[in-house]
Amino acid sequence: MAYSDAYAPSAPELPDSFEQQLNGEDRYCYAYPYSSAGMFSPETHPDIARSFESADRDRSGFLEESELREALSFSGFEGISNRTIRFLMFIYKSPGDSLLRLGPKEYVELWNCLAQWRAIFDKYDRDRSGKMNSSELKDAFYLGYMLPASVLQLILSHYDDGTGKTVDLCFDGFLECGMIVKGLTEKFKEKDSSYTGYATLSYDVFMSMVIPFIASYD
Repeated sequence: MAYSDAYAPSAPELPDSFEQQLNGEDRYCYAYPYSSAGMFSPETHPDIARSFESADRDRSGFLEESELREALSFSGFEGISNRTIRFLMFIYKSPGDSLLRLGPKEYVELWNCLAQWRAIFDKYDRDRSGKMNSSELKDAFYLGYMLPASVLQLILSHYDDGTGKTVDLCFDGFLECGMIVKGLTEKFKEKDSSYTGYATLSYDVFMSMVIPFIASYD
């Protein structure tokens, strides 16, 4: 697994709030309830605010799972699976909130992240099929390290429906895998400061890196 300085594409970073969840920090606290309109900064695109407010049917100032799916659908991000929705909510929720929900700040962060992943997907979907084949996926997941063929095959096998057909990923699968690969790669880089492709990890450090991505599906 070799490192190269030709670092492309620029996949979005995980939010600060996710790092704070891992560290047990509490940065954001919302008054409840509140008007969502006042929580969006002036530079927020009106479509983002409108999609949030349209989906927040109970006017709680937060989006729960079904509401987030609706808000993203308003924004053109359709067809995202329930599992991926829960994963995104776990990653982007405020660390100070025990409930799985997103406020305006977290929603803006998530929306911007999805837009960046969509741009990467469109860039490497060279045949414009709306799906990623193994060659396109390998190039799209070049995040500073060359993704080993064995890992790529493991990713694709996760989406194998058993019909024997070639496994291609739609945007939903690409988004889910991309965020996991990106997140774990960044964690690995913290332990591989020389970018050798090797690192020595204790068992507890390894588990603390991996478990948050697994636990998000519970």
